[in-house]
Amino acid sequence: MRYDVYGIGNALVDKEFEITDSFLKDFTIEKGIMTLVDHEQQESLLTELTNRYGIKTRTGGGSAANTLYAVSQFGGNAFYSCRVANDETGDFFMDQLGHHNIETNKNSQRVDGVSGRCLVMVTPDAERTMLTYLGVSDNISVSEMDFEAASNCEYLYLEGYLVTSDTARSAIIEMKEYAKEKSIKTAMTFSDPSMLEYFKDNVNEVLDDGVDLLFCNRQEAQLWSGEEDLDKAIEALKTKAKQFAVTTGAEGSLLWDGKQLIKVAPRRVPVVDTNGAGDMYSGAFLYGITNGMSFEDAGSLASVASATVVTQYGPRLEPKAHQKLLELS
Repeated sequence: MRYDVYGIGNALVDKEFEITDSFLKDFTIEKGIMTLVDHEQQESLLTELTNRYGIKTRTGGGSAANTLYAVSQFGGNAFYSCRVANDETGDFFMDQLGHHNIETNKNSQRVDGVSGRCLVMVTPDAERTMLTYLGVSDNISVSEMDFEAASNCEYLYLEGYLVTSDTARSAIIEMKEYAKEKSIKTAMTFSDPSMLEYFKDNVNEVLDDGVDLLFCNRQEAQLWSGEEDLDKAIEALKTKAKQFAVTTGAEGSLLWDGKQLIKVAPRRVPVVDTNGAGDMYSGAFLYGITNGMSFEDAGSLASVASATVVTQYGPRLEPKAHQKLLELS
């Protein structure tokens, strides 16, 4: 089997809530980033959120999982390595992953324990703030990797959130080396500003001598490079990524194809929930460049796809919506 993308990530189920900014202040939660919490902390906050606001939606999540879901629903072939417990949350995650063009090491391999879960809190400005308990995902390791599947992919995709775990970081570094030996292209996402604020050394350990394709947003590029000026941050990115895409919110995105900087126009939409926007961007882009699109055309598809997902709650679109986006692009 040939795969467009082989991805590795934390398997999570999202529970989303519409909240007020005062809730974040009351519980001293840093807005707009992902914070790791333990099971007890998450359970306590889940009770508070449910009592105050009621759950808005429950969906399959996880950054790389969302990206690969998009790749598969657009029509690409994907393989996903993760760690999922043999519990109801894990059952729900696997069901949400879908049954269209995506394979996983978890079809027959599950472990005892608690599956990862993410509380997604959306404020009136549509900004998402996340509290994540990784559960068994915290111990994802090389044992979850499928080297045979990876040897048959065009891109190996690494989720930035994995750098917080020693075993996960070791596994993706080993997979990155394997990809280099096999002349497989590597792609990585920084995932979240918190990875650059609190785990920058770990990110750089994974980046090492660089990747073929990097995804990040403006804030992440600035935090990683230490440059407030976006032009300078972009110059710094060129030292670690042969190609990259930097999303800039309402201003669209900037692509570096290795030779020139390409500006992709934004899509003006009413924004409801930014959760999953970056994941969708990466998924649409990876689908595009592995299925005959030019770098610029892939960026245009990614732009319209990410603009579409933020008009609803939840990080994923209905399967049929992907084909409509292809027709528009």
